[in-house]
Amino acid sequence: MLTAWRAHLCGLCLTLRDHHGQFARMATNYDGLILSVLAEAQDSRPAAQRTAGPCPLRGFRTTGVVSSGERGARLAAVVSLALAAGKIRDHAADGDGMAGRRVSGAPLRHVAASWSVAAARDAESLGFDMTVLTEAVDRQVALEAAAAPSLLQVTEPTETAVAAAFAHTAALAGEPRNAESLREAGRLFGRIAHIIDAVEDLDEDLARGSYNPLVATGTSVAEAGRLCEDALTGLGLAVQDLELRERHLVEALLVGETRHAVRRAFAERVHPTDPRRKIAAGIVTFLTCGLYRPPWSRYRQGGEKGRCYLSNFGCGDCFYGCDGTCGCS
Repeated sequence: MLTAWRAHLCGLCLTLRDHHGQFARMATNYDGLILSVLAEAQDSRPAAQRTAGPCPLRGFRTTGVVSSGERGARLAAVVSLALAAGKIRDHAADGDGMAGRRVSGAPLRHVAASWSVAAARDAESLGFDMTVLTEAVDRQVALEAAAAPSLLQVTEPTETAVAAAFAHTAALAGEPRNAESLREAGRLFGRIAHIIDAVEDLDEDLARGSYNPLVATGTSVAEAGRLCEDALTGLGLAVQDLELRERHLVEALLVGETRHAVRRAFAERVHPTDPRRKIAAGIVTFLTCGLYRPPWSRYRQGGEKGRCYLSNFGCGDCFYGCDGTCGCS
């Protein structure tokens, strides 16, 4: 699955380059590649691949990647480019970062405009209606300016945009029966992604006085977590309803990795920086050679061998002299 995932990620990066220029590779993102994965998983044939040259992000190794001619990869590139352009415009409207600067941010705003035009042109060739995305971005800006009363009203434009993109993979793959389940999966995935982004940016936004959906709508982190957990349940059910040629990578990304992303985003919030709690977790982690990791640890979801401190030694060197079941060797 890692090889397949990398093929889609690198394929998205090179599709952006081939269709929209070298600088467009900056729009490559992990969420966008899901569209390429969904399109291939529904198609009756595997996506065509080609060999990509050495890349520093792959340790200068060559690898097989999804061809930039594949419609799923092209859709992923279109959506990634459009959303990146929308994010730049959003920062410009908020006066944040480089894009928000009146003079020095002008080139970046120009890039966003050119990306929007390029994405619309390629989307038309794929039969995808880009107005869904552009209207969602405009609606997002308007909602934030008007201080929407509820968090789900703020996440609605993102949900609508992602739902449309997910559903279109069914059209590309010739599987219209999947469209409604994909629309529901996209809506819930968009909700989760938006809320996670708000939670991760909360402290920085508060420090800078920038807009944050949780603050603007008076939503507590606990309530945001509950909304994400509910969405995770619905997302899992929607994915189960899909008719797929190959399910493993789809389920790993949309169910497994999304669940891990939610857990990571809320772990430190749910378990605040209480020194006693952290000391206790550290003691248990030490006594178990790292096999136990607290909920906020980035190693928690790793395999046993990756968590264990003694993975480079034989089990005979383990504190417990274990029988090998812990994965030390």
